Amino acid sequence: MTCRLFGVYIFEKPITNVTWTTMASVPAMKKNRKEHAMMAGTFSARSYSFFDTLFWIACLNLLWIASTLLGLVILGVGPATAAAQILVRRRVRGDAAPLLRAFVAEYMRNLVPANLLALPVLVVAVALALNWNYFGGAADLLSQLIAAGTVVGAIFLAAVVCYLFPMYARYELPPGRHLMMSSRFAVRHLAGTVILLFVSAASIYASRALPGLIPFFSIGAWLFVTGWLCDRFFTANDESVAALAALQENLTDDGGHIHVSSRSAMKSPTSKAVVHRGASVT
Repeated sequence: MTCRLFGVYIFEKPITNVTWTTMASVPAMKKNRKEHAMMAGTFSARSYSFFDTLFWIACLNLLWIASTLLGLVILGVGPATAAAQILVRRRVRGDAAPLLRAFVAEYMRNLVPANLLALPVLVVAVALALNWNYFGGAADLLSQLIAAGTVVGAIFLAAVVCYLFPMYARYELPPGRHLMMSSRFAVRHLAGTVILLFVSAASIYASRALPGLIPFFSIGAWLFVTGWLCDRFFTANDESVAALAALQENLTDDGGHIHVSSRSAMKSPTSKAVVHRGASVT
């Protein structure tokens, strides 16, 4: 439709798309602007948090490598991993402590107990590697069976290591009990174990494909992801144990006729500073 005024066509084509702004539509426009601003703010906050975490992981990676080399690898890998997992746990729980100072403090504090925890693992890993080198190339049946058992043992050891230092960062236990509890947790929680092994394999594959990641991200990212996952696994386990204990208390009446023994429940390890006490691992 066209409009003619004093013999002049004002519009040569019909106008079909006309948006009329009325007073009733003003609140809706303000609401949309507010929602867009909130979305932009949320996106900016998430982007900042993501890149801040990446930078934190890179710094953790460098600190782990430096402190491991400082202990000549054998005496440095345990305290470095323990300090890293303690700081990862603090990080995922919202503690923004200075990384360098906290890492050095935890490294020195856990120098002896972390080595008591790591040295048996290193001995077993060396034994498995020697067995593989000796029996892996042989063609007889017995050697092949031993080599296959060595592979299974290496996978189980990797699963235990994935749980070991995150558990050390959460619970105060003797070193031998940490090893036993990590082994039991790896067997009883197979779904979580498979996830941790997949993360470890992906980290190794990425490091071999892009060796430049190793000095900056590979180790730190593995420590962060496994620590984050284990913290959730342990929290879920603690909640299930607490629910079971509450159920057992409810099944015990005042007259003593109904009693459910709790001897099968494991002794509750005393947790570290920021963890609620009375948690137990099954």
